[in-house]
Amino acid sequence: MDPSGYEHLTPAEAINYQNELRSRIQIRELQKPIKTIAGADISFNKNSELLYAGIVMFSYPDMQVIATSTAISHTSFPYISGLLAFREVPALFTAWNNLYAKPDVLVLDGQGIAHERRMGIATHFGLLTGAPTIGSAKSRLYGRYEEPADKIFAESPMHDKGELIGIALRSKEHCNPIYISPGHNISIQQSVDVIKKCIRGYRIPEPTRQAHLLVNKIRIENGEDKTKQLGLFD
Repeated sequence: MDPSGYEHLTPAEAINYQNELRSRIQIRELQKPIKTIAGADISFNKNSELLYAGIVMFSYPDMQVIATSTAISHTSFPYISGLLAFREVPALFTAWNNLYAKPDVLVLDGQGIAHERRMGIATHFGLLTGAPTIGSAKSRLYGRYEEPADKIFAESPMHDKGELIGIALRSKEHCNPIYISPGHNISIQQSVDVIKKCIRGYRIPEPTRQAHLLVNKIRIENGEDKTKQLGLFD
């Protein structure tokens, strides 16, 4: 389905589409070397139909910015937890298509398979593009875990009904963990290893941190109040 048609789906149809896509998910070892990585983020007011999408691409593992891409779009799909991809993917897809070259891995500010139907934004976007994707979320959406130790890179597995769906990772001392789950075409362990190499003293990894700054910038330039920014992914 073309992402431009998402806003015409009902929530029930969106859930059915997630269940249809779920059978295509590939959580497997990425064999090719990672030389470039990108972060993606969305900024929006949940009461507005206007969305700001941004992607920042880096060399890896030295994390030097080599490209950026942005897009501004509208959506009428409602703000519903677990279905936010149907609001956000169309704008991100436009920003993705505007990149002159595609990264080896894309990190999205949200869930991968750590989702009720294993269809978080990172998984959805990976299935749409075929790109290896990782979800790096600031809050837990799904799965049980024990709080990791308060030291950098302490980990705690996240499970749902006996299935490992992600890792709660302490990326900075005295801060809440972040929640790492593979999206598509990459393994859980690789996802965690990649995110660790992208931590640069902040709680969130550099790819999504820089993408977050980028979407805030274009939002302000468009005359919107940055304090109304959400930028959530599920």
